[in-house]
Amino acid sequence: MREALRLARRARGETSPNPMVGAVLVRRGKIIGRGWHRRAGLAHAEVNAIEDAVKNGHATRGATLFVTLEPCSTHGRTPPCTQAIVDAGIGRVIVAATDPNPSHAGRAFQKLRRKGVAVEHGLLAEPAAELNASFNHWITNDQPLVTLKAAMTLDGKIATASGESKWITCPSARRQGMKLRHEADAIVVGVNTILADDPSLTVRDVRRPKPEWRGPELRRIVLDPRVRIPLDARVLNDELAPATTVVVSADAPAKRLAKLNARCGVMTCRLAKRGFQLRMLLKRLAKQDVTSLLVEGGGETNAAFVEAGLVDRVAFFYAPKILGGRDARTGVAGEGLPLEAGLPLEKIRWRNLGPDLMLTARVARA
Repeated sequence: MREALRLARRARGETSPNPMVGAVLVRRGKIIGRGWHRRAGLAHAEVNAIEDAVKNGHATRGATLFVTLEPCSTHGRTPPCTQAIVDAGIGRVIVAATDPNPSHAGRAFQKLRRKGVAVEHGLLAEPAAELNASFNHWITNDQPLVTLKAAMTLDGKIATASGESKWITCPSARRQGMKLRHEADAIVVGVNTILADDPSLTVRDVRRPKPEWRGPELRRIVLDPRVRIPLDARVLNDELAPATTVVVSADAPAKRLAKLNARCGVMTCRLAKRGFQLRMLLKRLAKQDVTSLLVEGGGETNAAFVEAGLVDRVAFFYAPKILGGRDARTGVAGEGLPLEAGLPLEKIRWRNLGPDLMLTARVARA
């Protein structure tokens, strides 16, 4: 099963809106086939493992299949894997995690058992579920899993008072930040970030599989109620401009909107007292198959998600520097939360990246 999990991770960042899945086929104590789901629309891990075994001249009848997620039992873009398992004559299936969809959970086990296939589940279930945390969250909550990412000094500054911010963290920390982008379906920033830095918001220095196995490109989302984004901004003029969405308010200037529509996608969202109704925005993005969202905006955008209670995870990079300055920009600004509420974190992990530190954690839910 650990080998199946390793195989599943090979498609990290490529399978959305499908989960990552790995499969290993064993017969008489030896691995005879390996497979993983490469991207949505292609064959699933179980089918690839069966085909791998057959290609190498191994008989699959009576073999044991180890798979990281309950096999699909319905016909979607591809036929159900339960039928492929039965057709291959596999005698035993060992599953790590159960399907998170309540309407599907356990259905594959029933179908396989009715066909005489022995089924066990729960082996390494926790790491298997963690592997697909975004997919699971999307399925069960109807909104993407939100990760708040910021690179800052030890005193929490992301830029000087004049806006200077390149580069706070070291190259190895920035590479890890690129991996976070690659694993996300979409990245969101506020328009002030575009006005201050004109960032490209692309994925760089990340090894990806061959083109035919690649999933969709990263979507870029800019929160811009009054359409202040410059028409010559990088995100509106590169090859990924069609994958860029500018979120505007209902009373955004019509002339600016017309020009913007010619360059990228535009989404209208209602305003609340302080900024957009972000929960509504997340629901709409979920319907567009965004399972994971990386919030990489300035301090005000970061604070908006924190104060709305919509952050699920944090990824903070700390450089061993102190900037100080009452007007220097902080990673999370806004009005702030009361001390007792705060943003409680759990499953905290620290990691060294050169001289920098990376903190990853989940937001603890009551």
